[in-house]
Amino acid sequence: MKHFVDRKNELRAIREKLMSRKFELIVIYGRRRVGKTRLVLEAVKDFPHIYYLAVESDNLRHFRKTAERIAPEVRYTREDWESLLHALKGKVIIIDEFPNMIKEDPKVVSIFQRAVDLDLSNSNTKLILLGSSVSMMTEKVLSYKSPLYGRRTGSMKLKPMEFFTLREFFPGISWKELIEIYGLTDGIPFYIIQVKLPFWEWLEKELLNPVSFFRDEVDFLLRYEFTETRTYRRILEAIALGKTTPKEIKDFTGMRHSDITPYLRNLIETDLVVREVPVTEKPASKKGRYYVADNFLAFWFRYIYPNLSRIEAGTFDIAEIREDYSRYLGWVFEKVARQFLVRLNKAGRLPFRFTKIGKWWHKSEEIDLVALNEREKKVLFVEVKWKDLREREAKGVLRNLERKSKLVGLEDWEKAYGMIARNIGGKEDVRGSGYFAWDLGDF
Repeated sequence: MKHFVDRKNELRAIREKLMSRKFELIVIYGRRRVGKTRLVLEAVKDFPHIYYLAVESDNLRHFRKTAERIAPEVRYTREDWESLLHALKGKVIIIDEFPNMIKEDPKVVSIFQRAVDLDLSNSNTKLILLGSSVSMMTEKVLSYKSPLYGRRTGSMKLKPMEFFTLREFFPGISWKELIEIYGLTDGIPFYIIQVKLPFWEWLEKELLNPVSFFRDEVDFLLRYEFTETRTYRRILEAIALGKTTPKEIKDFTGMRHSDITPYLRNLIETDLVVREVPVTEKPASKKGRYYVADNFLAFWFRYIYPNLSRIEAGTFDIAEIREDYSRYLGWVFEKVARQFLVRLNKAGRLPFRFTKIGKWWHKSEEIDLVALNEREKKVLFVEVKWKDLREREAKGVLRNLERKSKLVGLEDWEKAYGMIARNIGGKEDVRGSGYFAWDLGDF
């Protein structure tokens, strides 16, 4: 097991709750593989605790057996949830994959609520509920319709780690290679720790491996959230292949418009898809576009899914991925560039502090990143290129950016222009012409 990386703020927040003198009900959720279990076990490692991973059936009996190992007195307790929780009063109790218990018996949420209200709330019990089914956790545990509403003392949605933390997993390698790895793993710990170096050699072996996690992973993710997965798979494939508007997705999947909206809403709710609007528009804007939320899904639908039968037969050639990979990384590098600017912003190393960052587009014109401070009326326009550029090319890109910036309609704003590329020749001269210029050398 690789050492525990990053998540310092999350760890600190959980430990503060564990050290409090009162009852705590902490809810932690986020898509599968994002590192919830590892985070919580790291947080509780210095506290006596009961950790239980819920299964599809017979949870009461299994939980009791698990609890007995830590608290032998439990064996004299009646076998119902309220009695068991009463017997464990004052302890740290972690229930992982709580949605499995809800599936087995939907009344379990009300039973826990009763135990909290009548018994646990005046003790210093710490109850931590984890779940990977984002839809079920938000609906059955966190929503105001849930019996547990108002009982929780803290909740945390765990997101993938940011790109720059990959450095801690692979300390010696180049930024270029880290971006290649990020294009597959995103910031999802489970995928990151699968990767061995050199990356391309490992990937070739992994694709030939008959028991590779690659084959079934996406089915696994989808079955976890949805009963009927075929339509969701078609929609994700469409988006991963660059169909980003409802009309394009609908044409690709052959669905009617009315049919597609609830599916897209569910994919957003479960963190598999994100909807973006141009940064200058209101969230409800009709100009919304849909993107796959993480690089692993994008990679899988672009390279694995269309070639599954050839991968099974052992006739797929990794060279096909390598030839296209630079094109694919254009989109990934935009995500990295956004995180890079957020870091510069926090460190106060930009001409102003931005409060909002995103893409901008109108008809066929597009700007990769626009960072705004609406109060001060200042804006930074940035183009992102996963390319090695000569000074002349870089200046050409920046001049075109100035042209496009006039279409955004921020006439009386103070404007700055910049670019982030894989490598910029004559970077200092580009900066000397009044532009911002960053490449991997500045990471």
